[in-house]
Amino acid sequence: MSAVALPGAAPAATPPVPPIFGLRLATGLTGVLLAVLVAGLNENITKVALADIRGAMGIARDDASWLVALYAAASVSAMAFAPWCSVTFSLRRLTATAIIVCMAAGLLCPFAPNLSVLIVLRMVQGAAGGALPPMLMTVALRFLPPNIKLYGLGGYALSATFGPSLGTPLAAFWTEYLGWQWALWQVVPGSIVALLMVSWGLPQDPLRLERLRQFDWRGLLLGLPAISMLVVGMLQGERLAWFASPLICVLLGGGLLLLVLFFINEWSHRLPFFKLQLLSRRNLSHALLTLGGVLFVLLAVILIPSSYLAQVHAYRPLQTAPVMLMVALPQLIALPLVAALCNLRAVDCRWVLAIGLALLALSCVLGARMSPDWTRTHFYLLQAVQIFAQPMAVIPLLLLATTGLAPQDGPFASAWFNTIKGMSAVVATGVLDALITRRNHFHSTVLSERLGNLPGDVDTAGLAQRMHAQVVTLTSSDLYLTVAAIALAMIVIIPILPTRVFPPRAA
Repeated sequence: MSAVALPGAAPAATPPVPPIFGLRLATGLTGVLLAVLVAGLNENITKVALADIRGAMGIARDDASWLVALYAAASVSAMAFAPWCSVTFSLRRLTATAIIVCMAAGLLCPFAPNLSVLIVLRMVQGAAGGALPPMLMTVALRFLPPNIKLYGLGGYALSATFGPSLGTPLAAFWTEYLGWQWALWQVVPGSIVALLMVSWGLPQDPLRLERLRQFDWRGLLLGLPAISMLVVGMLQGERLAWFASPLICVLLGGGLLLLVLFFINEWSHRLPFFKLQLLSRRNLSHALLTLGGVLFVLLAVILIPSSYLAQVHAYRPLQTAPVMLMVALPQLIALPLVAALCNLRAVDCRWVLAIGLALLALSCVLGARMSPDWTRTHFYLLQAVQIFAQPMAVIPLLLLATTGLAPQDGPFASAWFNTIKGMSAVVATGVLDALITRRNHFHSTVLSERLGNLPGDVDTAGLAQRMHAQVVTLTSSDLYLTVAAIALAMIVIIPILPTRVFPPRAA
């Protein structure tokens, strides 16, 4: 019996037929991946090359710190709100626009007439770059067939493993051979290629402007300043002596208050930016919690050797590059292999995660044995252990967080995962800066007391240099042990919180 439409009733909407995955969609997905990697490299390269940029543009060290902080604030904020915008304005339009803006801002940065203009350009570029990682996760969840979805998520994992490690080598190449401007211009060639691939490969969704009638204005007015204030407060905290600074008190205290009000608003809003109800999923909550710890570890294992080699042996980025490449380049092989392992029904990804964290802890314990005599060759073994450890610590989290999600929850999961990813990197930076300062002061005080009774004819200059090297070494060893403890602590909660999931193709 055929259904009869009631008078005045709207006709039922026919759900769109998902496009068949083939060359065109694969090209679009690769284009989004390239755009994400380029944007991530842009952030890391400019951090590493900041000294050269400051010198060329005549920017003081304290002023230059705002370039990094405000870029990060714009980037993390965009990660939070981009998934909502992608549904409203379409995935392809938002991705293409973000690529164009990121590229244009990078092209203009070296021509900035003053610091204020440069900061504005970097904030615009940060917002555009931050909008791209959520698009990559959304594309992978929406378009990839179940049997290869995990490989697409493995591509997303490159932004957490491959990109940060490649920042130092690329910064060294641009500054040493082509000039500091290329640290800012490097975004242009890759963005052009990514834009062409995205424009041809991704399907064009219709605009859904009717969502604007339910736009969460209160959420935006609470969430945007909350995230921005917390990011800036964390990144400027150490420089301004944390809570001894009224500015840091306002930024962190006000940011936390606004964040609480933001989440209260999101809980009851009909069309929120963040769906708090998703946190009732044990696997998603575990993945978000563990992601923060993993990113702390991954940031530390990049920072510790590069900082040690620069301070103790005066290494330039070009000389540190082989240490970073030891981890970065093999990721192109290690990531697909780990994805293939997790894609086996017989493999429990929770134990892949546990092994990855254990290997990261082992690498850090080995690093804690360092001495002032260590050069870059001593770090190769540590880096080799991390080749498989890093993807083993990231890909299982993606599988745990996304398995079983309803299609309509994909953008919300992307918002959660990417915002936590961006915020965790910021918190890790602030905490590591504070730890380094405290441990440097501690070891300097202890060594000074021990050397206080030396005879006056001692070579003071040579002694000061050896003491500095010893302080940096001891601090680096302390950081390695701290990071190892964090990795081991994350293993402890694996048998408690997450539940077993199977790869999508086995559903």
